[in-house]
Amino acid sequence: MKPSFVKNIFLRLLIFFIFLFLLRFAYIISFNRDFCNHSSSSNFCFFSKTSSSSLQRQSSQITFLPNFRGSTEYDFYSKIFQDFIFHGFLSPNSSSFSLSSSHVIALKDLGINQSFSLSSGIISASNLPFSDQFFDFMFFHKFDLPSSIPVLGFVGEIGRTLKPSGVLVIHIETKDFYAFRSVLKLFDFCNFVEARDIPGPSPSIPSIRQIILKKSRNSMNKIHREDNECSVSGYKIQLIKNLEPLIEKEPLKPWSTLKRNLKNVKYLSSMVDISFKPRYAYIDVGARSYGSSIGSWFNERYPKQNKTFEVFAIEADKSFHRELQAKKGVKLLPYAAWVRNETLFFEINREPTKTIEVNKRNRGNRGMGRIQPVQSSINFEGNVDKIRGFDFAEWLKGEFEERDFVVVKMDVEGTEFQLIPRLIETGAICLIDEMFLECHYNRWQKCCPGIRSPKYDKTYDQCLNLLSSLRKRGLLVHQWW
Repeated sequence: MKPSFVKNIFLRLLIFFIFLFLLRFAYIISFNRDFCNHSSSSNFCFFSKTSSSSLQRQSSQITFLPNFRGSTEYDFYSKIFQDFIFHGFLSPNSSSFSLSSSHVIALKDLGINQSFSLSSGIISASNLPFSDQFFDFMFFHKFDLPSSIPVLGFVGEIGRTLKPSGVLVIHIETKDFYAFRSVLKLFDFCNFVEARDIPGPSPSIPSIRQIILKKSRNSMNKIHREDNECSVSGYKIQLIKNLEPLIEKEPLKPWSTLKRNLKNVKYLSSMVDISFKPRYAYIDVGARSYGSSIGSWFNERYPKQNKTFEVFAIEADKSFHRELQAKKGVKLLPYAAWVRNETLFFEINREPTKTIEVNKRNRGNRGMGRIQPVQSSINFEGNVDKIRGFDFAEWLKGEFEERDFVVVKMDVEGTEFQLIPRLIETGAICLIDEMFLECHYNRWQKCCPGIRSPKYDKTYDQCLNLLSSLRKRGLLVHQWW
């Protein structure tokens, strides 16, 4: 047999099989179009992008689902959707959406034919390829988005595509009220309908908190604070009760006390779920060097729940600016945190009881800096620089929202007694989720037993009262040294 003849037969067979494959493919597409095929023998599901006017087959992607109908998950979500139908949140006329393509099968089996999902390839950006006010019902059994997708952008797309009075359902595995409140703030274009705990789909997830929201007919549904008082709800009071107790008696060795107390600190992010926050920030007020707290404490010890935090270093001392500017991921604000925008005088104080000669020998050990509204002060020997002070409270209000997760460490050499009242007065204190505050008082001097430092005029009791009052206001504040 000639080689050319064999080759010819092989090519004809290849063309025949390709033709059969294309014929079968065209048959499936014609019956399934953009939706899942629900014949009992098929597990094929096809999805495509949609235009702003109607669903069209663009950049289509094929996804093969496992045998979903026979699974425990199918039974679980079928009952969930049946319950929504019974309570009027869902109907056969509803246009519904779920991130999971398997849930679309359960929805369509219940007669919700206008049910849509997106493949993982299409949800690679925050834009949802659907027209405005397209859906009556949107369901999210979890809200884990790729890190490349901005949370607020995706939330905005949910608000855009959900109809007024449309229903939004969120499932979260945690039960803490902090996460619940975070959900309400994140979806602030919706009104709260109900929240309840339901049995989970498997022993590994024994319980789920189901939150039902309804989109407000008024698109501008954001709640604007009328006063500067933070709400202190029951869950926040309980969180504060769970914090490590404040040290009632003045410690003789503050640094040793801090080292011991750090082991007892109950971090907020170790007690609650912070997943539903669109933004995470650590603000180091009085940062000094990178290793003072950013590198040695926050990056190493603070429980971040795998979230990426923006780091802001507020430091007026110019000697630390170059180092902070060189650190990747650190945003330097080279100013002094103050109660208004104005020029200040920055003092580098090196132990007022020591001689200038001793200070010259120890020039490498740079003292702690203080800001002063006036150029000179009593009992001061050191360097003075003109610096720019900025209204820290107003900056906070312009940079963050209550739905963000904001952690503040404040070490401002006594200025906390001006900054804290300003934060309370403006309501900016409500933007802070957790604070680590070093309160400065007239400590006992190491050099001179029985003599207190004249550097600060506040007492330990005044510091204790400041910390206690902040906790009563609902702020999770920790002692820092």
